[in-house]
Amino acid sequence: MLRVAVIGSGPSGVYTAQSLIEQQTVPDIEVYVLDRLPCPYGLVRYGVAPDHEKIKSLQNNLRTVLEHPKVHFLGNVEVGSPGLGVQELREIFDAVVFCVGAATDRHLGIPGEDLPGSRPATDFVAWYSAHPDAAATRFALAARSAIVIGVGNVAVDVARMLSRRAPELAATDMPQGPLGALADSHVEDVWMIGRRGPSQAKFTTKELRELGALPGTQVVVRPDELALDPAYRDPGELPAVGRRNVEVLRGWAERPADAAHAAEHGRRIHLRFFLRPVEVLGDADGVRAVRFERTTPDGHGGVTGTGEFEEIEGQLVLRSVGYRGTPQPGLPFDEATGTVPHKEGRVLRNGTPLPGLYVAGWIKRGPTGVIGTNRPCAKETALSLLADAATLAERATAEDPVAALTRAGQRPVPWPGWLAIEAAEAEWGHGLGRGTVKLPDWQGLLAAAHSADVTG
Repeated sequence: MLRVAVIGSGPSGVYTAQSLIEQQTVPDIEVYVLDRLPCPYGLVRYGVAPDHEKIKSLQNNLRTVLEHPKVHFLGNVEVGSPGLGVQELREIFDAVVFCVGAATDRHLGIPGEDLPGSRPATDFVAWYSAHPDAAATRFALAARSAIVIGVGNVAVDVARMLSRRAPELAATDMPQGPLGALADSHVEDVWMIGRRGPSQAKFTTKELRELGALPGTQVVVRPDELALDPAYRDPGELPAVGRRNVEVLRGWAERPADAAHAAEHGRRIHLRFFLRPVEVLGDADGVRAVRFERTTPDGHGGVTGTGEFEEIEGQLVLRSVGYRGTPQPGLPFDEATGTVPHKEGRVLRNGTPLPGLYVAGWIKRGPTGVIGTNRPCAKETALSLLADAATLAERATAEDPVAALTRAGQRPVPWPGWLAIEAAEAEWGHGLGRGTVKLPDWQGLLAAAHSADVTG
């Protein structure tokens, strides 16, 4: 019997489990998918915007894997510090695959970044997604103008959610607190701002087009800024996504001159390019604006400052400039890339593989790609692990992983516990006259999960 622990139940972890159980070379294998949260699915549950129901439906595919007889989901298991160390895990499991993602935001590194009202975009995402770690987070949304720094898909999600009306989101699983805050929102202008040009923006065309389809919301672009990008003027050499993005932006830019005012009684999303943030302005009472420097293409794919500055008013600043992996206790870590050194998924220390330790997902390759990118990444790691199976199985490990985890001070939430959470969320939503509504805090989640111990 080969027992494998997969740390993380998001797409990379579940795809790793799937690759391990679908292979034919090691039939006697059991995979234990461990997660710090009592709920599975990672960023599909806690990172995908609630109005993206098609993407969220990916949970159904992940569920199929987690319900496989050879796969065992165990939530509420803490790995790292505090929690189980690498040595403890290796005493319980023959191999451990870390699929822990990239947990922290990159910083802008500019004055005023930490003023009240300037927050990482991931705080906002965790709030409206009901992540239990964000239960005490509040966004009053009293701002008239909100600035989103970044032009990736997370920035687009945040801009879209700031522009949504509460009735449009009542049918989603968004918790009551954020839904009420959006109902009371005073936001009229959302600025999404990138330091480079439109051809280098990281959003996908589908996400971009959704901004133009929001009821009562006008997307505003500046033709003069778009024209600064040589690839915008001649997009023929761009990848397909870049060309489609340019087409969408050009369509908005070529509208009649007064179109930007057509929704003056609604909300506006301003897409700005070639502006680099240099200072968040404000005081102890909160932010009031962001100062930007105009940039220009440097001819090598980057930008350079021009010495021209512009201030954009905003009482809420959300920073969405990328993610970064964090060091995992007991594992080597590359500070430059924010990843664990590896070769084909095998963890390396000073170039030498560490027996039984593997990585997949963002902690392996960095925060790049879309959800589907995790499939080949996970498969590569699984193949490396399976090639090492004969050696891995030679070690003596605990006979019962669940009992061993419990002895180590953990209180695992198994799959029936997660099903109890699902049932509680459906019941709560029904009582509110809505569909399923997420439980937003640790206490509610664990109380629901442990009710399965009594009823089951």
